[in-house]
Amino acid sequence: MRSRIFGSIGGAMTLALSLALVPASAAQAQTTNFEAAFDRTLGTETRAPQNFKAVYDTGLEQRIAKLADGDKGRIGVAALDLSSGAQLSVLGDQRFPMASTSKIAIAATFMEGVEKGRWSLTSEFPLLIPVRSAKYSTRVAPVTPGQHLPASELIELMITRSSNSATDALLAAVGGPKAVNDWTRRAGIREFRLDRDIATLVRDDGEIDPAAHIDMRDSASPKAMIDLLSGLYQGKFLSNSSRRVILGAMERCRTGKRRIPALLPASAQVAHKTGSLNNTSSDIGIIQTPDGRAIAVAIYVTGQGSRLAREDRIAQIARAVYDGYTAQDGQNWTSVNYTGG
Repeated sequence: MRSRIFGSIGGAMTLALSLALVPASAAQAQTTNFEAAFDRTLGTETRAPQNFKAVYDTGLEQRIAKLADGDKGRIGVAALDLSSGAQLSVLGDQRFPMASTSKIAIAATFMEGVEKGRWSLTSEFPLLIPVRSAKYSTRVAPVTPGQHLPASELIELMITRSSNSATDALLAAVGGPKAVNDWTRRAGIREFRLDRDIATLVRDDGEIDPAAHIDMRDSASPKAMIDLLSGLYQGKFLSNSSRRVILGAMERCRTGKRRIPALLPASAQVAHKTGSLNNTSSDIGIIQTPDGRAIAVAIYVTGQGSRLAREDRIAQIARAVYDGYTAQDGQNWTSVNYTGG
């Protein structure tokens, strides 16, 4: 399958990234319509693929591209059948805000430390509770230590309930965002970048609209998250006991009931992690089919008017991916003709 890398020609990309990295106030001063500037620079295909049949090879990709229409905000999708190797990508190379989906990489970084004897799952660390402060007032948002909990409980809270205080406890333990970025690079995961702890990320949320603006901070591409999920599931990064800690928590995830799991049949099992910030909702995970196959999927949705609308889009895309990979009579998903809108 050919790569979908749009608008990467030198000058255009330089302009796009320069606009993406400036503060919101400065960006607004430079242009009163960033979406128009975005389209002029990189082309409308980057934000919203228009010619589905010309751009996407398969019926399933065309179906996903229609569901990922970007008229109301950018949507990125990547999926991989871990049994057959069949993959799809719709804006899968673009950067999207990770929000809490980054917590999978934080957990993996911590578990590597467990394997190296730096700490254990019984090691205790304090919850890091945010202290009220004005947006952008400090480089790092202030926090105060809370209750000490064993790492096993912190991981459970971080993934099943998306606890930010538990996440920052483990993030501080491993050495901050730099340590997580180092782990992802060593794991061969590209297009992943963590810049801030969760307290700072949440406090300063809303600075940039992700529906029309690519902010490289705390971002990843859907394809990068597929690399993370597949490597974790297949045991490329961690021992079996370590990966089961993370995947087990993902199976018990209590957030995102209206996202990936919402429209899937009851016979499908889902291990996933959600993410939510200003004007963006996401969900990444592994779908286990009744016949024992596993599908890694990453869906990042911006805009769409409301959180409920974003969640509905995630659910629809996840169901289309599931149906495409489990087509009747064992047909290869690439041969199935999807014409739905």
